[in-house]
Amino acid sequence: MNPEFERFVFSGSVSDGPFAPMAHYDPDGDCIEFLMSNESYRAERLDSLVTVYIGRRSNEVVGSLIKDVSKYVREALDRFPGFKIEIHDGRIKLEHLFTLRLWESPRDPKGTVVLVYQKLREIAVRNNIEAELDISRIVA
Repeated sequence: MNPEFERFVFSGSVSDGPFAPMAHYDPDGDCIEFLMSNESYRAERLDSLVTVYIGRRSNEVVGSLIKDVSKYVREALDRFPGFKIEIHDGRIKLEHLFTLRLWESPRDPKGTVVLVYQKLREIAVRNNIEAELDISRIVA
């Protein structure tokens, strides 16, 4: 577990201010957890990359878990060499991951997957959400 995240979780302290959307990269699982709300949620698999968190009270998307991030970015950049993802100081903007997934997502009949990715991207853009990323896994 990330020591900084571990200290936060076990400190028992809660921020005095309002909740702000955030993302956290777990290098052990090579995943990014994106929380848009502090509402309790249930998890539903969206596709092979993302599990979305659905608020128990609101029934709205309140977050997501992006799995195998480094592998996904590496393979996607091989498939779409014209798509550039900027990684600055080991941080990646989540909007780039969601945009890339929208590029390659097949159109489902109900449009559900696309709508969820659009919502995730919109929140990530609005809040300038970034997460750490182990670059060595991408260039390997």
